[in-house]
Amino acid sequence: MSIGHALLGLLETGPRHGYDLKRAYDERFGQDRPLAYGQVYSTLSRLLRNGLVEESGVEPGGGPDRKRYAITHAGVTDVAEWLVTPEKPQIYLQSALYTKVVLALMSGRSAEDVLDAQRVAHLKAMRELTARKREGDLADQLICDHALFHLEADLRWLELTTARLADLGAQVAS
Repeated sequence: MSIGHALLGLLETGPRHGYDLKRAYDERFGQDRPLAYGQVYSTLSRLLRNGLVEESGVEPGGGPDRKRYAITHAGVTDVAEWLVTPEKPQIYLQSALYTKVVLALMSGRSAEDVLDAQRVAHLKAMRELTARKREGDLADQLICDHALFHLEADLRWLELTTARLADLGAQVAS
C-alpha cells in the first residue's frame, strides 16, 4: 500500500499534524504494522515537496511546535486517481514452497513431509485469524477474511500437489 496516498486520504478529512496522522493511520490500517514516526514525517516532507500537501499552521506542543498539514487540490486529485487505479493482482508463479517440494523430491527427501508441515502452519494461522475475526470490529473482520481466503487457496494447492506428488516425482527424476 502507498503510505503517501493513505496519509493524503486521511488529510482529506481535515488538516492534521504528523502525530495525529500516525495515530489515525495506525487505528485504521496499521494494527499489524504500525507506522514509525520517521516514516510519517519523511512521507509528509515528500508530499510537501511534491505540492500534494501544504503547511496550514503551527500548534505549540509539550515539545517542539507541531506543524499542521492540509491536502492541496493536487493532492485530492492524486488520491482520487489512486483510488480508481486497480491494484496489480499478486500472482505467485515463483513459490518458495513449490521450490522446496521439487528440491525435496530431487534429493530423495519426503516432499509429503514438506507439504504436511506447511499445512499445519497454514491451519494454525487460520485458527488465529478466525479467533481474531470473532473478536474484531468490521474492519478487522474484513482484513482477516482477506487473509483467510488466501490461506484457503494455499491449502487447496497443498492438497492438489499432494495428490500429484507421484507424477511430479517422476517428472523431476527424468
